[in-house]
Amino acid sequence: MIDLIMIAPCGMNCALCLAYQRDKKRCMGCNSNDINMPKSCQNCIIKNCDKKKSINLKQCYECDDYPCKRLKQLDKRYKSKYNMSMIENLNNIKNIGIKEFLKNEDKRWKCRKCGGLICVHRNKCLKCDI
Repeated sequence: MIDLIMIAPCGMNCALCLAYQRDKKRCMGCNSNDINMPKSCQNCIIKNCDKKKSINLKQCYECDDYPCKRLKQLDKRYKSKYNMSMIENLNNIKNIGIKEFLKNEDKRWKCRKCGGLICVHRNKCLKCDI
């Protein structure tokens, strides 16, 4: 099952990310303090949002500005390129709770052949290449 720590503030499921699933210099997700985290993730405006930090929000949907301009831009890109919506993820977390969301993610992204997770950036399982 996907771990709670793998859900980034923006709603990204880091367990599905190419940087997490690769073998070399594996990133441990946006919520980690991993030195192998890609610079783009370390410098992420959403992850490092001053408002999020000032009132200690864990997820963007908890913010008064949700969904902000930056989140909308990210969501648009991921919907068109990878068929995944961060805003939909966050709304699901808000409405059904994180535990149920994680169960649904596990089912949605599970490889039918080997049981691994599909990589959202490659739209296939990197373990068995399907």
